[in-house]
Amino acid sequence: MSHWRAKTLDLGCFIGTRVVRDHTKRMVFERFEPERQALRYIIRNTTLPPRVRAEAQLQLAQMSNYTRPTQIRNRCILGGRTRGVLRDFKMKRYNFRLEAMAGNIPGVKRASW
Repeated sequence: MSHWRAKTLDLGCFIGTRVVRDHTKRMVFERFEPERQALRYIIRNTTLPPRVRAEAQLQLAQMSNYTRPTQIRNRCILGGRTRGVLRDFKMKRYNFRLEAMAGNIPGVKRASW
C-alpha cells in the first residue's frame, strides 16, 4: 500500500492518517479510472466473445480496492471530518455556519423571514 502513497501532500485541512489515506485513494482512482471504464465497457458489450468478457471481468476484479469510486468519502476541507459534509461547499455543517456568518462564503447570507 505504501507504493500508492504520494510523497508530498498539499492539503488545506488537518492532516491525519484517514485524510492521507483518502487523498491517496483519490489519486489512485483518478489514475486508474480510464482503465476501469474500458474494462466495464468490454464486460457490458454483448457482441464480444464470452471469453474476452470473462477475462475483462477477472482483470477488473483483480484491481486494487483504491481504484473503486465507492472508496472515496466526502471530507471537510477545513477539518477533514466525513460526517455532515455539505457537497456544494465541501464543509461540514458547523464550519459552513461559522464561515457563512463571518461572510467568507460568497453568495451565502443569513436567512431571515
